[in-house]
Amino acid sequence: MACDLILVLDAPSPREVIPTLRPLQGTVRWVKIGLEMFTAAGPDAVREIAGLGFKVFLDLKLHDIPNTVAKAVASCARLPIGMLTLHTSGGREMLQWAVKAQQDHAPELLLLGVTVLTSMSPAALAETGVTESPEHQVVRLGRLAAEAGLRGLVCSPLELAPLRRSLPPGIALVTPGIRPREASLDDQRRVMTPAAAAAAGANFIVVGRPIFQAPDPVSAARAIRDELESA
Repeated sequence: MACDLILVLDAPSPREVIPTLRPLQGTVRWVKIGLEMFTAAGPDAVREIAGLGFKVFLDLKLHDIPNTVAKAVASCARLPIGMLTLHTSGGREMLQWAVKAQQDHAPELLLLGVTVLTSMSPAALAETGVTESPEHQVVRLGRLAAEAGLRGLVCSPLELAPLRRSLPPGIALVTPGIRPREASLDDQRRVMTPAAAAAAGANFIVVGRPIFQAPDPVSAARAIRDELESA
């Protein structure tokens, strides 16, 4: 499976990103709507962006008791989305309930388990009580998610190789923390270039500021897609 690009929409309203999105139609297929836009504009934001012809990755990182997460998955399944995230640290039962709700309400929806956030350094992870390395924790949570029935994970690109060694080959891996060589790291710590992530086994890479803040977003997106295709 080729590696595809997901564009992050870091804004509180679709109105702020649509002028940039329209020229990207045909170059970018997937966009990611996160907590900022969803909490500000709600489900209508998802419908508006999907109405432009983009596939929507809804990044809510659900984490609650099993019944609540299952109901949230069922609610999200009514929206025009192709991917939805939840925290694997919610545990096996929560993940299983989420998978059951997804299968009942949206069989094609890809649930993605979030392992360790790409902004977390080993020291930050240790402060939460996890003394193992981020790689060790990612693999542990990845295995748990796969056993619970999830078909995809979100992980740092630096954990792609260990996850590919540890998980069934059909698991989709979505990797934020992607930066072209000339781009700023911003608040990311565990990063990789698009080509390196694709070669390491990513199915999707998530990119935001290097495209939106580029002088020519269309050229920036095309350059990343070309890099993925060459990998």
